[in-house]
Amino acid sequence: MKVFDVRILAEAADDLETGCAFYDAQEQGIGDEFWDSLLADIESLATYAGVHARVHGFFRMLAKRYPYAIYYLVRDDVAYVVAVLPLRRDPKWIARRLRERRTA
Repeated sequence: MKVFDVRILAEAADDLETGCAFYDAQEQGIGDEFWDSLLADIESLATYAGVHARVHGFFRMLAKRYPYAIYYLVRDDVAYVVAVLPLRRDPKWIARRLRERRTA
């Protein structure tokens, strides 16, 4: 499925900032690497949106370098990134966050 635009919703942008802060707390500068890597993954949705498995009602793409998943929807040739969540969290926490995003 070819999309023409990829949009990051505010909640997903907050997720990215939280991840960036987490990695910067581990070692200064790693947050920037996290940010750049995840944005490259998200930009690839312009080509690969819609090919990923559906999880909790969203398409889920696994990040290449970090243990994160990018959850998105495709509507009218646009991929909307709704969440960028760490896979090392409790699966119930992830499901709850996605449920909240689904109803927002």
